[in-house]
Amino acid sequence: MNQKFPNQILINNSGLGCWLTLLLIGLLLGSVGLGWVVNGFLILLGLLFILPAIGLLVARWWLKRRIVTDSCPVCQYQMTGFSGSQSQCPSCGEILEVEGGKFKRYTPPGTIDVDAIDVSVKELE
Repeated sequence: MNQKFPNQILINNSGLGCWLTLLLIGLLLGSVGLGWVVNGFLILLGLLFILPAIGLLVARWWLKRRIVTDSCPVCQYQMTGFSGSQSQCPSCGEILEVEGGKFKRYTPPGTIDVDAIDVSVKELE
């Protein structure tokens, strides 16, 4: 705090000299004919800000195409998984694989998976 003049506001301009030095160097290089150096630096600086934003958009697009949300075919638990991968249902423990945007029970090669159907019985006299 300023003890001599308590009503004055102190301004911290410690970083101002650095920016002024960079500006003067840029103007000097531009006037000498090395404007391509300044332009290259500005392009590099612009790419440092633009490329992460583009990368984020590409990652969101890729995840949107790969993530599947569906219910378990055994216990109907709603879950999420990556397409083309195997996962285990957290509710019933069944191993599932994602094919065609749906969860299917994993069956080893050579196994025939059938669904049982409840048939009502009628008595004939």
